[in-house]
Amino acid sequence: MSHTPKSAEFKFKKFSVHQDQCAMKIGTDSVLLGAWTSLENNPFSVLDIGAGTGILSLMLAQRSNAELIDALEIDDGAYKQCVENFELSPWGDRLFCYHASLAEFVDEIHDKYDLILCNPPFYSENFKTNNIPRDLARFQDAMPFEHLVESVSKLLSKNGTFNVILPFYEEGFFINLSLKFKLFPNKILRVKGNPQTEIKRSLIEFSFHKTEVKTEELVIETARHKYTQEYINLTQDFYLKM
Repeated sequence: MSHTPKSAEFKFKKFSVHQDQCAMKIGTDSVLLGAWTSLENNPFSVLDIGAGTGILSLMLAQRSNAELIDALEIDDGAYKQCVENFELSPWGDRLFCYHASLAEFVDEIHDKYDLILCNPPFYSENFKTNNIPRDLARFQDAMPFEHLVESVSKLLSKNGTFNVILPFYEEGFFINLSLKFKLFPNKILRVKGNPQTEIKRSLIEFSFHKTEVKTEELVIETARHKYTQEYINLTQDFYLKM
């Protein structure tokens, strides 16, 4: 699910992202998650787990008034790239990237975050390449879902929200896993590439508060590069050509 060029620099309306050091390039998933995530609770602090290029943190810096936006990245190349992208952005004073694993981070950080985002590695695509960094970024071996959810349950503030994007077929499994840690789904957005295709992705907002789940569907395009109005409305603050 990507209509994003794989060049070394990707230009958005208010910032650019260098991605030559990152195994996983910017794709539609990150932009969807960064644009869809609700800011209703006016977060003071944001955490981006597995930041890669830093795209989610940069989008949230553009969209929100959060004073503290922390990113976490374990891969050496991606970490350096994330720091570089933060420094080049208009919001460098609000952005910070930690070079650590999630386990190390949970042990060391005692603050809670009002908003946590993650575009986790998808593991069940059932193949591996010989490109180790890309496999690490892509597959769940690097960050098992249970480890992710348990960590989020320790790092999320009482009234905070956790937003994640997943393959649609993982939705039920991930929700059941989250319930074990008292994290309840509040909102779900199911995404299709076009009206004829199957649902490909689920974006889910969790919190510690049980509510009626608000479920919506988004179609990205009606034909090649003919984007739906809903998708344009969601992403137009970021993509140059929207």
